[in-house]
Amino acid sequence: MTRTVYVNGEFVSEHEATVSVFDRAFLFADGVYEVTSVIDAKMIDNNAHLARLERSCRELRMELPCSPEDMEVIQRQLIERNDLEEGVIYLQVTRGTADRDFKFPKDAKPTLVMFTQARALIDDALAQRGLSVITVPDIRWKRRDIKTVGLLAASLAKQQAVEEGADDAWMVEDGFITEGSSNNAYIVEADGTIITRQLGSEILHGITRAAVLELCGRDNISVVERPFSVDEAVAAKEAFISSASAFISPVVRINDHPIGDGKPGPLVQRLREIYIEMARSLAT
Repeated sequence: MTRTVYVNGEFVSEHEATVSVFDRAFLFADGVYEVTSVIDAKMIDNNAHLARLERSCRELRMELPCSPEDMEVIQRQLIERNDLEEGVIYLQVTRGTADRDFKFPKDAKPTLVMFTQARALIDDALAQRGLSVITVPDIRWKRRDIKTVGLLAASLAKQQAVEEGADDAWMVEDGFITEGSSNNAYIVEADGTIITRQLGSEILHGITRAAVLELCGRDNISVVERPFSVDEAVAAKEAFISSASAFISPVVRINDHPIGDGKPGPLVQRLREIYIEMARSLAT
């Protein structure tokens, strides 16, 4: 089925959707994005995603093309037009179209693009068997807290993982893991304490990460926010990732070293189950 996508005020066929070659996202990666998961034709944590989008635009001195409320209306129309029951909706804002110049254009109108992707989120085979990850140097810029479309370093990391027979890559800076190529990273110590890097400019402030910490607080699961090393990760009892589209998914191997018994652990499986339950109950 041909998807309907949204481009600058119009709903059009995916085959007719175009953006100018002078769009600054194309020329300078001058844009930001969000990905909201959809289950049962409802969006998960969408208000938090739109709030983060506003922050990203503010940090880059970029104007929003319309209000978050109007964006949500468009999102819901796309879900309906594409009959999306489960998957994601992608939203991208750029500084707009102007002749190529490093300086910000004065009169450019922001570009807004949205589209849906149908995919299995709940019955994800990768989450059921567990991910294998490799570690790679973190070569990204210093403002990873801004969700920009400048994803080449992450793409290179993901491709290296695929070429080495793994599912993903965890990035390392100064001896400590920052995050995955498109997700936040966690380990579980022998006593059941979850370790994940503290918020800062080194990592994305994950929406699902915030939900994980909320769930842990509700269920009295100990969490410590600090950097952890590759050696700590390899020696961990369990490990996992979180993201909007992966939810909470176990990591069972790091650099060919099995984590625990090399199978998804009970704590991570429990967290995934209660996260999906919570997401379903709160989706709108």
